[in-house]
Amino acid sequence: MKFNKTFKAIKVLIIDRLIGTLIGTAVGDAIGLPHEGLSRRRAMRLFPGVLRHRFLFGHGMVSDDTEHTFLVAQTLLDESDDVERFSRKLAWRLRWWFARLPAGVGMATAKACLRLWCGFSPKRSGVFSAGNGPAMRATIFGVVIDDVEKRHAFVKASTQMTHTDPKALTGAMAVADLAGWITQHDPQTLPPTEEIIDLLLGMEPQDEIWRDLVEQMRHAWENNLPVLEFADQLGLQKGVSGYVYHTVPMAIYAWYRHFGDFQKTLESVIECGGDTDTVAAIAGALAGATVGTTGGESGIPQDWIDGICDAPINVTLLRNTATRLAELVEKGTSQGPVRYGWPLSIPRNLLFLLVVLGHGFRRLMPPY
Repeated sequence: MKFNKTFKAIKVLIIDRLIGTLIGTAVGDAIGLPHEGLSRRRAMRLFPGVLRHRFLFGHGMVSDDTEHTFLVAQTLLDESDDVERFSRKLAWRLRWWFARLPAGVGMATAKACLRLWCGFSPKRSGVFSAGNGPAMRATIFGVVIDDVEKRHAFVKASTQMTHTDPKALTGAMAVADLAGWITQHDPQTLPPTEEIIDLLLGMEPQDEIWRDLVEQMRHAWENNLPVLEFADQLGLQKGVSGYVYHTVPMAIYAWYRHFGDFQKTLESVIECGGDTDTVAAIAGALAGATVGTTGGESGIPQDWIDGICDAPINVTLLRNTATRLAELVEKGTSQGPVRYGWPLSIPRNLLFLLVVLGHGFRRLMPPY
């Protein structure tokens, strides 16, 4: 009986972590999307008041940040043991995702997908870029794979498929390992700063730029620096760029600065401007994994969850994916990927593009 209770507790914990991670990614992505590319001042003028869904008539849609996280989750359900097979199956999914003409694809990812279609292997399809693509889809590795060496192998396979700059791998590893730490430690209160610093410094100890960024995080946390001021310290007054050494430190800093408070975490990173959907998606994934200890989505504002109106990747699909991943983690066997209406992606992507163009025209008009 005691064993059964323990097993049930583990089962609830893993499901909560996974639901929190996947829903947190989607919420951060959808809430941050309308603010993408705007300066702090312009965003405040265009979107005054409380942070809410503003993409399409008070509702939100997800972008490639959530889509890539979902693709990785599906591929893990397909293959979670052999990294070579995982790599081939993720490459196959990326090819067809790209063929459905998603809007707003990063340049490095677009080039890599074209190279995959041209017959390049997943190990040779990546381009030299330190963009944030690999980091935005890395959190799920940390929650699903507890073995660090195995996790790193999978993260590396995912990263090199699109980005070959070592910085892209360092950023993705940092996100995945931090998610793994959250899952294994079940933190109820703010963890010691040094514990997180040691984890981050272990990513790439020979990279002086990364070490300097981590030390800046340490100093800022010790001085309780607001997220906006930390962004200023990194020279990001005009907004967080798509450079992985801007995106990942900002997301991690906000996660720790507002530990256990999903809403404040997202508000603080979106306030910084720039690549808000990706920074908020990563921060939302980490914060979602953290608040998962209290019941999956319970730490995420319900109106932010309910406001996501999208297809075929929606909240229900992400919950079902999380449940199936939890079975994989607990039992070591998988029922396979979740079936969903992927053909809907084509008309959906057309609608998404039209809405993005509408936002672009709106930005040409006042208030400036």
